[in-house]
Amino acid sequence: MLDMKRNRERMVKQQLETRGITDLAVLAAMRSVPRHLFVQEALRAQAYEDHPLPIGHGQTISQPFIVALMSQIIEPQAGLRVLEIGTGSGYQAAVLAEMGMDVYTVERIRELHAAARDLLRTLKYRKVRLKLDDGTLGWPEAAPYDRILVTAGGPEVPLPLIEQLADPGILVIPVGASKRMQELVVVRKQGGRVVRESKGGVAFVDLVGTHGWRG
Repeated sequence: MLDMKRNRERMVKQQLETRGITDLAVLAAMRSVPRHLFVQEALRAQAYEDHPLPIGHGQTISQPFIVALMSQIIEPQAGLRVLEIGTGSGYQAAVLAEMGMDVYTVERIRELHAAARDLLRTLKYRKVRLKLDDGTLGWPEAAPYDRILVTAGGPEVPLPLIEQLADPGILVIPVGASKRMQELVVVRKQGGRVVRESKGGVAFVDLVGTHGWRG
């Protein structure tokens, strides 16, 4: 356990602080959440390295820097309502909850949904609510959301997510016409206007669903 704490501290200093992650809440959350518990047991020794790892079913847990970057881009604040699309292992949801936000997270793969639900409960992340569904449709019953974070890459920004974003609000999503090669797009809603900007190239697994890629 001591080695894992040292690995988390090394990850924060070498991968995050040196690459422009300055939000203190994000850094504290990344130090606190036990990332090694969110990867397959055989890969735990690699959990804090600077690359994504497979979690089964063709999905991955994003590299630590990407998790931190997306968390910083949404300008986190305790008490905000956040919708996450693509629960995966549950790690990003745990980081958001660690910062005191109320997290609603949607996963389309039943096995990942169940595993993330059980782990998040074990770790007592009570501010995380999970749903098994098509994430490109969002979670309309609980809308609006102050922040929306999508952890898979699609061909467009799904209209239902824009509609479920509060005003003011921030949405971040990988978007690109080519699978696995996208740009990280930030959508801001303010005063009835919707403005988008790019934060550079990224590579994510496919966003599958009604407003994403076909499965």
